[in-house]
Amino acid sequence: MNDILKELEAVLLESDEILSEAPKRTSRAIVSRNTKIKKATGQMASAQARTRNDPLYKRMIHYRELYYKYRDAVHKKYGPRVRSAARR
Repeated sequence: MNDILKELEAVLLESDEILSEAPKRTSRAIVSRNTKIKKATGQMASAQARTRNDPLYKRMIHYRELYYKYRDAVHKKYGPRVRSAARR
């Protein structure tokens, strides 16, 4: 039993050495503050339109081929209202 534990410990130590030798990388992209604000503004505009049962939002969801056109219209309509909240 002790032999098995010693072998297991040796294997674990080897794997730790291999992992410590590997270069550390991050997979996250760096996003600017303005990009984050634009994204948050768009998400909050869509959420607000959904809660208010806005006809533009309903059309945006119903007609997928015109989705982007209606999405831009919703964001244009609600964007200024939620931009200050998105900056927080």
